[in-house]
Amino acid sequence: MSKALTNTDFNFNGQKSVYHGKVRDVYNINDDKLVMVATDRISAFDVVLPKGIPFKGQILNQIAAKFLDATSDIVPNWKMATPDPMVTVGKKAESFPVEMIIRGYLTGSSWRAYKAGARAICGVAIPEGMKEHQKFPKPIITPTTKAAEGHDEDISKEDIIAKGLISADDYAKIEEITYKLFERGTEIAAKRGLILVDTKYEFGKIGDQIILIDEIHTPDSSRYFYAEGYEERFAKGEAQKQLSKEFVREWLMDNGFQGKDGQKVPEMTEEIVNGISDRYIELYENITGEKFQKADVSSDIAARIEQNVSTYLMGR
Repeated sequence: MSKALTNTDFNFNGQKSVYHGKVRDVYNINDDKLVMVATDRISAFDVVLPKGIPFKGQILNQIAAKFLDATSDIVPNWKMATPDPMVTVGKKAESFPVEMIIRGYLTGSSWRAYKAGARAICGVAIPEGMKEHQKFPKPIITPTTKAAEGHDEDISKEDIIAKGLISADDYAKIEEITYKLFERGTEIAAKRGLILVDTKYEFGKIGDQIILIDEIHTPDSSRYFYAEGYEERFAKGEAQKQLSKEFVREWLMDNGFQGKDGQKVPEMTEEIVNGISDRYIELYENITGEKFQKADVSSDIAARIEQNVSTYLMGR
């Protein structure tokens, strides 16, 4: 079985603190830079699964870096450099406590809510008579709060502003940027024979400037369908062929796990782990149009990262 990096414990020069998230470990350097390590951990239903997925961190990091570069004309972003295949170094911003989720299709959690009778998500009305995987007349934004632990919570635009989480002026700006980023992502996906179904964006501020932070258009933050055959499958009410983390959620649900109390994560066999890794590589190659080049994991992955990041920071 290939190696996977599931934990980090670095002590970089100038390091002030470290935050260990569900998937990423973020090191604060001198309160002005962040070293974000995309580990091979995988989460679903807000639970970190017991085994890491080989090359997942590299895939997420490299896809995000490509899309940050491809959208920098729409909004400035936090990225400064990628000194290691699993690491991005960027500017530290004051992050907004909300994730901007934008949906082009009624799929996944939105479909599960709709099927259960909901006709509004985060204050956004959903038309009657829609079917699973149906395209919305216009993409909808369904924000969530950002939880340090546990589940993110749906929240409406009105509540975000009323609670003072984001000012009305700033929200209007990030709402406009969200639509533009989704449009760009949709255009890029279409060139690769894919449909960008839904995704999330996170924003922050440096001074008065709004910037895009974290990842963008990766399989952890986004859902893609294959465009070929979409209409035929939709007309027949069949499942869509997709590239996203949804297949992991579906595998867990099929085995009786949805992150609820008392439920146990099913056994992650070597076959399951390698199968998930292969699906991530498949998405990378489809969305980028490039052959995935596996980073060297023959030696200590953490030692490689530490050397690459330390060399970069010494040169800054």
